[in-house]
Amino acid sequence: MNTFLKKNINYLVFSFLLIILIVIKIANPSLIKSVSYLSFDLYQKVFAQEVETDVVIVDIDEKSLGKFGQFPWNRNIFAKILDQLNSSLPKAVGFDIFFTEKDKQAPEAIIKSYNLIPSDVADLQKLRGPDELFSEKLKDTKSVIAVLGSNVPSHSNYDRKSKARFLSKGGDPKQFIYSYPYSIGSLELLEKNVKGLGSISFLDQLDGIIRSLPLIVQFNKKIYPTMGLEMVRVGSKQKNIYVELNEVGITRISARPHKIDSDPNGIIWIKYKKPDKKQYISASDVYDGNFTPDFFKDKYVLIGASAQGLFDLVKTPIGITVPGVEVHANVIENILNKSYLIRNPNTYVFELLFSIIIALITFYLSQKIKPKLSLSIFFGNILAIIIIGFSIYKFRSELIDISYPIFIVTITFLTGLYFRFIQENKIALANLQKEAKLLKERELAAGVQKSLFPDISKFENFIFARNVPARDVSGDYFDVVKSTPEEYFFTLADVSGKGVKAGMYMAKASSIFRTLTNLKFPLEKVVFGVNNELVEAKFKGMFVTAVFGKLNINTGELVFINAGHESILTFDNDKKYEYIKSEMPPIGIVKYFTESMVKSKTINIKDKTIVIYTDGVTEGYLKSGEELGAEGVQKIIDEISKVTPKTIVEEIETKLNWGSEKLRDDITCMAINIKNTELKKNDST
Repeated sequence: MNTFLKKNINYLVFSFLLIILIVIKIANPSLIKSVSYLSFDLYQKVFAQEVETDVVIVDIDEKSLGKFGQFPWNRNIFAKILDQLNSSLPKAVGFDIFFTEKDKQAPEAIIKSYNLIPSDVADLQKLRGPDELFSEKLKDTKSVIAVLGSNVPSHSNYDRKSKARFLSKGGDPKQFIYSYPYSIGSLELLEKNVKGLGSISFLDQLDGIIRSLPLIVQFNKKIYPTMGLEMVRVGSKQKNIYVELNEVGITRISARPHKIDSDPNGIIWIKYKKPDKKQYISASDVYDGNFTPDFFKDKYVLIGASAQGLFDLVKTPIGITVPGVEVHANVIENILNKSYLIRNPNTYVFELLFSIIIALITFYLSQKIKPKLSLSIFFGNILAIIIIGFSIYKFRSELIDISYPIFIVTITFLTGLYFRFIQENKIALANLQKEAKLLKERELAAGVQKSLFPDISKFENFIFARNVPARDVSGDYFDVVKSTPEEYFFTLADVSGKGVKAGMYMAKASSIFRTLTNLKFPLEKVVFGVNNELVEAKFKGMFVTAVFGKLNINTGELVFINAGHESILTFDNDKKYEYIKSEMPPIGIVKYFTESMVKSKTINIKDKTIVIYTDGVTEGYLKSGEELGAEGVQKIIDEISKVTPKTIVEEIETKLNWGSEKLRDDITCMAINIKNTELKKNDST
């Protein structure tokens, strides 16, 4: 059992994490819900269009307020506006405003406000007030007036009744729809003569953005249609609204011939078009008759306010703030054209199952294939999710939450990558411990160390290196790792010290270098990793000077980092020598490098030769007893008739290794020249 747990611990931990992510999705907290809404908004922002509309908005704008004064206006103004509208024969007229108080110019209001003589009072009582006149105009119009749900009683909360008759099939819709104990509306005198009462209640939104709205709601145990639905009913000359239900809730709401698919609570998601100024006309212009005779013919007319001081502005998913009346205008358009958005309850289950499947695939592949390939698959999955979501929206007007699948795939990939890195590190550390144990015996340790060096013959057409230890075990090291057919990682390093301890320290550095390069980390990340692992190792007082490089043999591009090592020697075909100095500290001294410390350089070596060596070369003795030095290296190269990486390294080794007992330090040298890579391209594969 314990063996099974150890072997499959990664999958067990991931399974636990996946369960947590699923629970979070099912719980659907506010944060998750808000992110989902943002993905829905993105669809609308991308695909929002200007469309021809059958809805006209009579706007109580700043111009109208300038003409008639501050709101509320005298009812005679609205009566004349209705007269003007009726001349164009609109489908229906809706008021997205309330008339909760009697007109201030009503006879009873004047009698109350002034100390009049009895005869004047009698004369005023004979007059018909603005409310009575406006009420008659409403009666002559296919008019709809606003009503709003409320949780507290109001003075306008008389026993009003919906003008629409509701017929249900499959159950009682009241148990599924949003309910308010009270309602706010207009004067009973006005409401009794209108053809419809339309709800303007919006749902409470987490971020204030109006994305959806209930087609039907319940006020004081009575069902009312939303303003848009009521306008369509009145305009279609229908008395009834039909509600279809199943065991889950509401499925469809109809104002014949218009049928609307809703969610179980009678809610639709609004598809917004781009705002169109041509849809608006100032109330003052309607009052003055400044419009063509057929401007409102067969149109649905909404009267509402855009003026800032009237505070009827709302936020929309397309990122634009609009007057509240425009929301109802969009609802009317959605119903007429069946262009509303769909959020199918079954879609939630699809999103969850899809996310689980793609998460399992992503995690499995992250453990089985190379990190670079798994990264490509990860980004491919993200792209596929986005394409699927946008395609379904575009062609089916259906809302698919892409945020959660993207979130769960990202978490899965990062978790898989972390486990992969830990696993590789464990392997590397295990190898290092094994090597350290073997190094207790000098001869065996020397043999083990030799096995760490690459088979340089595979690369000698463009890179050649040689190590000669001063003792049985060398503190110097070099390595070449093939990343792609064109790119190679390499390093040459020198540990502070000699013998077994230095060899063990270098073996650890070698293991880390190979692990990170096999994972195809960028060169800077390789240096980060080697330094940070060596700092954590318990080799007190030891450090490494090293050159790390990445070479493209096709382009000649060489990216390298010199960490406190000897200057790198370069020369061209004319034997013009240059030295490139180190600009950063050695490896293993500074605890955790910062990005500013790791300084890489890039040069092109198509026409150059690179020579890298340890201080054992420049401080080595010639047979004459003289120290070789940097100038001595140049002299050796000048004397070579056919300069290649191999001849350079072998000649330097020959000059210094004239007697092994004379070596006071390990000597390690590497030379690079890519001019023969085309002649021997098969040698490096």
